[in-house]
Amino acid sequence: MKGLFKSKPRTPAELVRYMRELLIFIDRGAQTREQKREKQREEKVSELNKCILEIRTILYGIDGAEPVLEACTQLTLEFLKEDTIRLLIVSLPKLDLGARQNATRVITNLSRQRVNSRLIAAEYLENNIDVINILIPGYEDSEIALSYGAILREYIRYQSVARYVLESAQMKKFFDYVQNPTFEIASDAAATFKELLTRHKSTVAEFLSKNFDWFFREYNSQLLQSPNYITRRHAVKLLGDMLLDRSNSAVMIRYVSSLDNMRILMNLLRESNKAIQLESFHVFKLFVANQNKPPEIVSILVTNRSKLLRFFGDFNIDKEDDQFEADKAQVIREIINLNPRADDGVQ
Repeated sequence: MKGLFKSKPRTPAELVRYMRELLIFIDRGAQTREQKREKQREEKVSELNKCILEIRTILYGIDGAEPVLEACTQLTLEFLKEDTIRLLIVSLPKLDLGARQNATRVITNLSRQRVNSRLIAAEYLENNIDVINILIPGYEDSEIALSYGAILREYIRYQSVARYVLESAQMKKFFDYVQNPTFEIASDAAATFKELLTRHKSTVAEFLSKNFDWFFREYNSQLLQSPNYITRRHAVKLLGDMLLDRSNSAVMIRYVSSLDNMRILMNLLRESNKAIQLESFHVFKLFVANQNKPPEIVSILVTNRSKLLRFFGDFNIDKEDDQFEADKAQVIREIINLNPRADDGVQ
């Protein structure tokens, strides 16, 4: 007889409310840890895992089928109604690995859901920007770093969030996060760091202009001169991406007018690793191409002219690249034609 009376499936909104109840129960249970409630807690954890998986299935579809728009809308609205997104984010460290992965996918999916053509998650974040302060320190916890990193990158897609992170004191922490001794965490933090510094052009240009001195002081000393090869490689590649972006032209001119900066790039050119050499070349060529070189930069280039010409004469990459060859030829011509006696440092 029992099988004749199956429980009615929960609606999307009911699923979210049920998940919220389970999260609150499990959080309280984790605080009390009464032995008699432990079995009940295990049952609730199992229910929670199933509930999160069901929510994920609604958002992503199943067996190749497209998600149902109305169901996704109901889920999204219910998540925002009682700030359940925040509750799920702060609960991630308490979840099992599988449930944490599913919950992370739920949160990132919700940030792209449209309701009546509006990305209401963007509006939510503008009014609850402090959620970002929960995510960033996640890089200090190896258990949660990759989940919080994935959510943070998703939220950085919104310009207001990226601006908030760039302008916050926590931005400086990324210089430590990208050097985490655990490769996966360091790589994830580097991906977030790159997203912050490349996605929103006007915001990035404003940040770099206002924070030029401290930012590039840290960038040069901690990243470009890091003892870790991977850190140096990622850093010089990102530096090239930033300086070669047209939005950052004023920042680029300021950077390539510094002798100390050029010395760092000249040292990177001498690395044995071809990848670092090539990325360093793409930055070094900006120093040489600058038509308003400071006299001290001209002097160093002239003093090292023979060595530089010899180096670039032998400098090749594994694959054929016409643009690289053209750039290298231009650098060689500029160095040959340098005249230290000219008032502006170039001929």
